[in-house]
Amino acid sequence: MLNISSIYDPSYNTTFDLAILYSIIALFLLSLFSLCFVFHLLFKSQNSHHLQSFNSLWSVRFLLVFIITLWGLNELFRLPLFHKQHLYPFFPSLTLSQQESLCKVHVVLSLGLLEPGFLVILLFLMNISIKRKTPRGTWVHAFLWSACIPILTIQFVFVFTSMVKMPSIFHRSSVVFKNNFGVEIVMCTYPLINCIIFGVFGVWYTLFFFLSCFKVVTLAINKRLRARIYSLAFVVMVMLPIEILLLVLSAFWRPEETIYGAFSFLVFFTTLVIATVGEGIMIIRPIIDSLAAGGTTSLFPQKQEVGQRYLSVIIQS
Repeated sequence: MLNISSIYDPSYNTTFDLAILYSIIALFLLSLFSLCFVFHLLFKSQNSHHLQSFNSLWSVRFLLVFIITLWGLNELFRLPLFHKQHLYPFFPSLTLSQQESLCKVHVVLSLGLLEPGFLVILLFLMNISIKRKTPRGTWVHAFLWSACIPILTIQFVFVFTSMVKMPSIFHRSSVVFKNNFGVEIVMCTYPLINCIIFGVFGVWYTLFFFLSCFKVVTLAINKRLRARIYSLAFVVMVMLPIEILLLVLSAFWRPEETIYGAFSFLVFFTTLVIATVGEGIMIIRPIIDSLAAGGTTSLFPQKQEVGQRYLSVIIQS
């Protein structure tokens, strides 16, 4: 159990870190709940042809939950209060330089792999919902991982190399802060250049996600199903730009300042909303519908012919 009194430091406000900590715990519980649904459907599909058809991409759903969970862990390791209580006691010999390197790893994983990763999966599941045939699992995973390689590579290069001389705000991934007890603490930040790179990715992603939602909505007849699509589209296309804006603004303050803590929490919260809504609409709700209808429905209740096209089960697992 986290001992708050042992990490309290009057020179640093832990309120936002605690809010993030408890939110991550809630996210883990939701992810566990989602995994239970995924594996329950997987076992049920062994004896049901209809469920086998719906569950053909179960591994993609599992990957979505797995990446969201890793993102939560990555955010957990970034918190200073978690460092002192649970990380540094196991690695007491970590130098300040090594701690700064861990902050760089956090930036690359967060803005270059984990968040882009689950966003790409959400986009893929949206697009696959209007395809007549489901691609093979191996090709799907290869495509999803390869889609993240460009931004991952760019983020890595700008974090770990200094190809161009820039002001520190552009490449600062950590700040050494001395508290009231004279102890030096490494606090992670987001470099401005990496926030801008993620912002470029976010602009393109938002455009493609909007186009995908528009195509799916044109084939959705049921009002309840349209409402789900609109809800997911609203969350992604509102929260993602807000997150990018807050990321950029946070680079202009130091981590020990209260306003930075507020920006950091809001950045986390916007991403958390996208992740939780994505799990609910792309995983939990479709599986509940499919089980209730014997595998013939999910987010879209039935396969419906529209001219020569068919509206297949959305997010075919």
